[in-house]
Amino acid sequence: MSKPKKGRLKKDAKQHPNQVNLKIVTSGTCMVCKQPCARGMEYVEKMSQPGAIGFGVPCILTGPRK
Repeated sequence: MSKPKKGRLKKDAKQHPNQVNLKIVTSGTCMVCKQPCARGMEYVEKMSQPGAIGFGVPCILTGPRK
């Protein structure tokens, strides 16, 4: 029998393909955004529910500038 390899993690299917290059923002940032995206607005709706816990959402607008 072989041992499972350490350090291997499953990728979350919901992650954005460029998440490593994107800034994670909270619902407060999404609410004041001048160019609201669908994903951000869904996150704001989710966070407006009582007792909601969130970890942020990758923002395509606040990514690194070239």
